[in-house]
Amino acid sequence: MIGQRTTSATSKALYSPEQRARRDATVWTLVQGILAPLQFLVFLVSLALVIRYLMTGHGQEIATASIVVKTLVLYTIMITGAIWEKVVFGVYLFAEPFFWEDVFSFAVIALHTAYIVALLTGFTDTRGQMMIALAAYATYVINAGQFLLKLRAARLQQQADDRAAAQAASPQAAAEAAPQAAAEAAP
Repeated sequence: MIGQRTTSATSKALYSPEQRARRDATVWTLVQGILAPLQFLVFLVSLALVIRYLMTGHGQEIATASIVVKTLVLYTIMITGAIWEKVVFGVYLFAEPFFWEDVFSFAVIALHTAYIVALLTGFTDTRGQMMIALAAYATYVINAGQFLLKLRAARLQQQADDRAAAQAASPQAAAEAAPQAAAEAAP
């Protein structure tokens, strides 16, 4: 089941209280929290190996293996991310808060898959395959940036919600928290 994209001028919050509770309760949040930095580490190692190969002509096998590993980690995080989205938002993909991240994820997957196809079919030489990998990696960096911005937005939303709850509970506490809130909101 793929979700429907809705647009609502009133829905600015990334998570509803119910969605936040599901996000915090599911093991899939932890899985994503482990896989995302793992994927980034694999990416950095692979990027270094690919650049080394392109600059020196040495290390083709290890560079190739690293791209395959990076692609497998990407596929894994995409599948587990879809499960996470289903648990939290009720749809496997394209939940409104993550619509554009999901759309761009498919470009990332398409380029990684194009690399695998080129590798298996010999569609292009090794240098061409490495260039496809670099294009895939560039889209991955953009997509990772999208998700990091979304993570920051979620953190800021949580802080704002916590302040609002504190203000509702105690106007005095809210007045004391206002300077800290301004400092936290600054980039």
